[in-house]
Amino acid sequence: MPKAKTVDEYIAGLEGWHAEVVASLRAIIREAAPEATESIKWAQPVYEDHGPFCYMKAFKNHVNFGFWRGSELPDPEGLIASSGKKMGHVKLTGMKDVRPELFAEYVRAAVELNRTLGDPTKG
Repeated sequence: MPKAKTVDEYIAGLEGWHAEVVASLRAIIREAAPEATESIKWAQPVYEDHGPFCYMKAFKNHVNFGFWRGSELPDPEGLIASSGKKMGHVKLTGMKDVRPELFAEYVRAAVELNRTLGDPTKG
């Protein structure tokens, strides 16, 4: 299959629970950050508001829901895995792992950090 040029094409290229999880994450992001732009960058869906703030990437056995400032996000339940100074992600293995309210909080916080601190890819 050719590389996806849109998020619709990306989702259409997935099967089963992967497609369902990515479509659900997309809906959460769009609801929580209606001003964000959506595109395919680095072969994955990326969402931007004052720079990139989150992405989704489907792998064989899981989907990563990642954040450029993941290590800075409030995470009372400890779901965000981060091994670096900034990036962090939640690993999802099915729809049972999708947490709409919590994930919307992550998205809103990530956008606010970008609006306050600027584009995380600069400097």
